[in-house]
Amino acid sequence: MKELSTIIALTDSFSKLPGIGVKSAERLAYSILEMKEEDVKEFSLALQNAKNLVHKCPNCGLYAEGPLCDVCSDPSRDHSVCVVISYPKDALAFEKTNAFHGIYHVLGGVLAPSKGIGAEDLDIDHLMQRIDDEGIQELIIATNPTLEGETTALFLARLLEGKDVKVTRLAYGLPMGASLDYADSMTLQKALEGRKKL
Repeated sequence: MKELSTIIALTDSFSKLPGIGVKSAERLAYSILEMKEEDVKEFSLALQNAKNLVHKCPNCGLYAEGPLCDVCSDPSRDHSVCVVISYPKDALAFEKTNAFHGIYHVLGGVLAPSKGIGAEDLDIDHLMQRIDDEGIQELIIATNPTLEGETTALFLARLLEGKDVKVTRLAYGLPMGASLDYADSMTLQKALEGRKKL
C-alpha cells in the first residue's frame, strides 16, 4: 500500500520541529487524523495565532503579544538588574523560580565561529545601548555552560570592561538531590569555585 501524499506532507511538517524524528512525526500525523474535527480546527488556529500574534519585544527580545513584553512593561520589576540569555525561552526557567524580579536581554544565540555566528549576528549593540539608556547596574550572564556559551560570556565580559556596570556569571554546581559520584569533573570544579560560606 502506498502512503498518502497528504500524510507524507503532514509528517514532513512535524519532522521540521526540533527533537521530532521521523517516527515521532509519523505518529503525530496519524494522531491528527484520529482527532475530532473541532480539535483539529482549534489546533490549527492555535498555530496560526502563535505565528501571527506573537513577536519579539523590541526592547529585550522576549516574546510578546502586545507592544512590549510583560517584563519590560512591568514597573515593579527591578530595571537595574538584567539577565543576559541566549534565547527567549531561557527566561522561563528564571520566571518559574519566582526569585528573580529584574529584566532580561536576549542575545539571539551564542558565538559559534564554526557555524558562522559572530558578534555581529547577536543583539550586543542594543545591549550596550540599554545599559546606558536604562541605567542597568548589573548584568548577569546566563548563557549555557557549553563551549559556545562560555565563549560568549567571556566575550561580553571583556567588551563590558569599560562600562560602569557590574558583570556576573551564573554559578555552576551540583543539582539538588544529585550524588557526588555521578558528577563530572567540570561540574565539581565549578561547584568548588562557586562555594559559599555557611
